[in-house]
Amino acid sequence: MSLLVDRVVASYFGTNCWIVAPSRNSHCVVVDPGIGIPNLTKEIKAKLAEHNLLIGAIFITHGHLDHTFSLFSLSEDFVESDTYIHEADRDLLSNPEPAMGPQSQALLVELGKLSGKKIDFREPRRTWSIESDSIARLGGMNFSFRHAPGHTPGSTLAIVDDELLISGDVLFKAGIGRTDLPQGSISDMEITLREKIAPLPPHLRVLPGHGDESRMDEEMKSNQYLLSAIQGRLA
Repeated sequence: MSLLVDRVVASYFGTNCWIVAPSRNSHCVVVDPGIGIPNLTKEIKAKLAEHNLLIGAIFITHGHLDHTFSLFSLSEDFVESDTYIHEADRDLLSNPEPAMGPQSQALLVELGKLSGKKIDFREPRRTWSIESDSIARLGGMNFSFRHAPGHTPGSTLAIVDDELLISGDVLFKAGIGRTDLPQGSISDMEITLREKIAPLPPHLRVLPGHGDESRMDEEMKSNQYLLSAIQGRLA
């Protein structure tokens, strides 16, 4: 049986907040609750109610603000949920600015004005570090985590029940994540694409951090960035 997959698309930067579950009426994993005003919690709760789901865990693919902004508010409403993020990006949960671009201050000021309050970044009480490649049972599903630096030092992929690839901002439909922001690395991205992405099974359904979903077989045929990395010509 196929996994249940739904999403909330954040109004800022079009970040995909994926909701993945074994089925209706079960626990689920929420991925990358991004930027909304005042947050995305209301929209996420509506999706949970639609499918009668409870949050079993929250997975953060990397520490950029457009993937973490609503994390603390969501975790406050679901206090028993565990949050998972790679140890290399964990500090960005409480201090996102070092990985943001030159417009970071303007964005933070804008979000503060729209929210009507000072934005206080904190990691949830039940936060756990992902250390390199590892396996975990979350929301009744098997998550195989693969460290995939390049977009950020702690970018992490997750293969779910040999059916889904949650790719964050590493791999998009016909594209890849930026490497020109602070802490990004084009050379690390090339290695990640060649050694972590290219060997993946072709049947995996790809759920990216932005844009439409895809499949690994499609990306291996047509994603020019991925093909260039395989040939050692991306960096």
